[in-house]
Amino acid sequence: MQSYSEFLDLSVGFPQEGFDVIDDELYFQDLNLMEMIETYGTPLRFTYLPMVSKKIQQAKILFQTAILKNNYRGDYKYCYCTKSSHFRHIVEEALKNNIHLETSSAFDMPMVDALEKKGALTKDTTIICNGFKTYQYKQYIIDMLHDGYTNIIPVLDNKEEFNLFDDEVDIDTPCNLGIRIAAEEQPDSQFYTSRLGVRMEDVIDFYNNKIVHNPNFRVKLLHFFINSGITDSPYYWNELEKYVTLYCKFKKINPDLDTLDIGGGMPFKDSLVFDFDYEYMVNEIVKRIKEICAIHEVMEPDIITEFGKYTVAEASGILYKVLGRKQQNDRERWLMLDGSFITNLPDVWALNQKYILLPINNWDAEYERVNLGGITCDGQDYYNQEAHMNSVFMPKTRKVQYLGFFHTGAYQEVLSGYGGIHHCLLPSPKHVLIRRNRDESFNFEVFGEEQNSKQVLKILGY
Repeated sequence: MQSYSEFLDLSVGFPQEGFDVIDDELYFQDLNLMEMIETYGTPLRFTYLPMVSKKIQQAKILFQTAILKNNYRGDYKYCYCTKSSHFRHIVEEALKNNIHLETSSAFDMPMVDALEKKGALTKDTTIICNGFKTYQYKQYIIDMLHDGYTNIIPVLDNKEEFNLFDDEVDIDTPCNLGIRIAAEEQPDSQFYTSRLGVRMEDVIDFYNNKIVHNPNFRVKLLHFFINSGITDSPYYWNELEKYVTLYCKFKKINPDLDTLDIGGGMPFKDSLVFDFDYEYMVNEIVKRIKEICAIHEVMEPDIITEFGKYTVAEASGILYKVLGRKQQNDRERWLMLDGSFITNLPDVWALNQKYILLPINNWDAEYERVNLGGITCDGQDYYNQEAHMNSVFMPKTRKVQYLGFFHTGAYQEVLSGYGGIHHCLLPSPKHVLIRRNRDESFNFEVFGEEQNSKQVLKILGY
């Protein structure tokens, strides 16, 4: 019988970049995960911060290379989409790379202000303000405009939002605005058009009727988000062509327009068979924008992206211990974990999201097909198939077994409600941050201890 190590290598090819097995134990980005477990216990959430900078630098190089290759005359700006992970350690790491930010709700703005006061960004940093604007969100934006944030760009989600700003903006230099286009949904969607943004056919009329003669405003940016994410599909390329064409028509009547925000959606590695040609896709996007602009005899726009998942997903993981093994019938074997998918990795439960799953130890043992069960008393708290196969396989052993889910850094902590109340009152796990020192040694910091019962009972009013 093959060992688990041999089985995985024959199935998908292993080791892979970022993962290695040394002396029967798994390493992630050179981190000895068994040592981490022995030090901090399980369940354990960890974030390896250098990966955030690595992903940003890779994307910036891809776009700069494509710009040079295609003689593209616009510039490129990388904006981090804060809603993927608002935590200070993530945003500060991202900002080390000379990038900009995209926000989505009111409380983002005092966060930006706190980062500026700490010196992590400046008042010249571009802040793209997306999302439906509540009164509080709008008020924060206006206060920061008056406070000298020169590159805040409110992106209008609907035509009525303009009135909120028109009533109160009165500054020395005009306020730069963006307009979000309501994108067409994917063919298999329950809706035809996104609920977010201004209808495509209304954009230019709205500008002509409400904005063009107002000296306090300039529309500098056109924004769209294609819900499939960035994919090499007819749907994606067709949508991109429509929105770039609208940009060209809009540019001819509005010389201030100079930026196209193509949103987010750059995929991350969520499987051991993940195969995405980043270089081809980025080059193709830049090339097609240039070609469409040439047809319409319009100068190419500056390009902004808002990458969230791509920026942070591959930096994090969560480690579990197998608490028990259960044979429920002649075919179904369960490994019961010391945590929960519903509370720790909600996208597994809500979106059927798959992550890279690997054992931490016992790689030399034989392998077996298993189901993974969380410890809430909820029938949906399980994981039983991988992105690359219809089953989950783990080492077949009676020894203590640990396993990890990797590339889980986007949205999971926020959706889990970090430090709050969770299903069956399971505690938030301990969270460790990992940095690299100048001598390449690791620096560990406990960001949050495992939640205790007193904290939980206080929230519940006991």
